[in-house]
Amino acid sequence: MILRTEGEINPYYVQTLCMLFFPGAKFGQEEKPGPGVPEADLHLRRTAEGFEATAQLKLDHATGRGSYLFRMADFPALTEERGAKIAAGRAMLTAGKELQGYQPPWGILTGVRPSKVASELIVSEGGVNRARRVLRDEYLVNTKKAALAVSVAATEMKILRRLPPQEGLCSVYVSIPFCPSRCAYCSFVSNTTGRLLSLLDPYLETLYLDIDNIFGVIRSLGLRVATVYIGGGTPTVLSEEQLGRLLARIGRHLGGGELFEYTLEAGRPDTITEEKLRIARASGITRISVNPQTLSDELLARIGRRHSVADFYRAYELAASSGIADVNVDLIAGLPGDSFRNFSDSVDAVLALSPSNLTVHSFSVKNAASIRQSTKDVADLTSSADAAKSVDYSQLKTKIAGYRPYYMYRQKNTVGNLENVGYAREGREGLYNIFMMEEMHSIFGVGAGSVTKLLGHDGKGNRLIRRIFTPKYPYEYLKGAEKIRCGDRTEGQASIADEIGEFYRRNL
Repeated sequence: MILRTEGEINPYYVQTLCMLFFPGAKFGQEEKPGPGVPEADLHLRRTAEGFEATAQLKLDHATGRGSYLFRMADFPALTEERGAKIAAGRAMLTAGKELQGYQPPWGILTGVRPSKVASELIVSEGGVNRARRVLRDEYLVNTKKAALAVSVAATEMKILRRLPPQEGLCSVYVSIPFCPSRCAYCSFVSNTTGRLLSLLDPYLETLYLDIDNIFGVIRSLGLRVATVYIGGGTPTVLSEEQLGRLLARIGRHLGGGELFEYTLEAGRPDTITEEKLRIARASGITRISVNPQTLSDELLARIGRRHSVADFYRAYELAASSGIADVNVDLIAGLPGDSFRNFSDSVDAVLALSPSNLTVHSFSVKNAASIRQSTKDVADLTSSADAAKSVDYSQLKTKIAGYRPYYMYRQKNTVGNLENVGYAREGREGLYNIFMMEEMHSIFGVGAGSVTKLLGHDGKGNRLIRRIFTPKYPYEYLKGAEKIRCGDRTEGQASIADEIGEFYRRNL
């Protein structure tokens, strides 16, 4: 896709607006005008009143145009950056709707965290009702999504009020990036599963050293660990012995301090055994996920899951009777080949089990996923007519069943431009999810593909975020682990501990 911008606007934001109407669009310099190549022009200028934007979207012989003037005086609490984005977004959405006849449900909100914008508006605009109106009228979010965003934001704010101040707290994420098989929609595993699983033992030995290292850094900074989250992949792909050793290694560093929450992603029902759950419970795990994604054997086979619906029910019963306090179940709306009837049946069946948490994801097309590689046009995978209806159904049925939405995020190339939402019974919410999505405190990542996200403030009170990325794939992680942990003095490469320490010295 060809994009031309003029004015003080981040081109990446405009790209995300374009992708609302052209899913999977690429923005390389090599793109040339021609048949089937979309073009976009956006012009933004400051005026005495605020920001004025004009936009044009063109595909072959069809053209859509839009313009908008955002008056800063109408919203004095908003920053100029936010005002410029609203002007640009409104102009682009008008042009896109004229060209494609489509109004995205989230309007001009393209970011990962729509509830973050809702939280800001609740504070700046003086309450939830005003925040809903602004999302609807200025951000062009439809009524249902505006209500959802504000509800999630209000719940998060209520939860955080009952917790200690976030200053001095942190969380730890431990990555186990291995699975028993590769799902058709997953982009993570790049090698064959057999080759990856052969790396498990050396991976764990390296991971233990990094666990020791990162907890040592946390102690040196005087921080308290609030939550630990062991994710993947599928951490329960580990054998019972391996899982026991991993949890024992983490347990060395937890001491007698009370965690707010300790989570183990089980994910695949076919990896869950009674003994693994016993080990998890004895090690202090308080939350576990059992994720069928769908309760259709035909669809499970199509998406590459090697478990059956019966396997899910067996695993869920083991988890529910294990003594672990909270069980989450994941479902995915809009999977290729799914239907509203099938998805609604899955929702009803899961709610009948009464888990403390249910997370509903919207199908997202990853570029490296096998299902994406076998389909030329990404739009073919993101045009499910039933997806929006399915998501609406899950929101209605969870509310009737006594759940409330408490965290939410969005991804690129998601079916119907929809969202992922976590629902929980009151008081049973997953705190790590809130801390991570709303960036409440620093999160220290350990293992392949993990990200350490450091939060601080500069001398002027401005909030700062620093991300430190660990190599994504296990073989890359093993190859570079010692340099990451210890640094490379010959090349002047600092260790992760050095980088973390320097950030905290400068930005507290």
